[in-house]
Amino acid sequence: MKKEELILGVKKILKSKVFKAVIYLLGFIIVASFIFRAGVYAGLEKASFGRDWGDNYSKNFGMMPRGPKMMMDNFDNLPNPHGAIGRIIKNNESSVVVLDDKDKIEKVILINDNTEIRKMRESISIGDLEIDTFIVVIGQPNSDGQIEAKLIRVMPSPDDMDSIKNKFNR
Repeated sequence: MKKEELILGVKKILKSKVFKAVIYLLGFIIVASFIFRAGVYAGLEKASFGRDWGDNYSKNFGMMPRGPKMMMDNFDNLPNPHGAIGRIIKNNESSVVVLDDKDKIEKVILINDNTEIRKMRESISIGDLEIDTFIVVIGQPNSDGQIEAKLIRVMPSPDDMDSIKNKFNR
């Protein structure tokens, strides 16, 4: 008899509203902790890139940044660690330097054999990237404050887009 009473007691507990509320609460806490962890990871990666970029500024660009305005006073001022949008200001055999329009800083973009470089639907080579070409870069930050490019897309510059838009809006 005791075994049957125990089974009935367990079934009663499993069907109770309190038990269901506790299970939902535990599920919510687990999901919320994963979301929080993802946010911490994204923020840490952005901050680490900003630190690495600042620590390696002189190595990458040959001089130190001027003034405290550069970054670290506000988290929103940290550079985007996963890409750049701007004009090429220097082109080497395996890298380009981009003046990022959003961040207003120079970023070294490393290009390797796995980097896809595209202009419209056509694949192009690093030799086709010229100074003042407007590009969008998506990649992965490294510990030297540089971005290892996965995709580089040549785009019309915002100035060209404005003139095209004005031409059609007449």
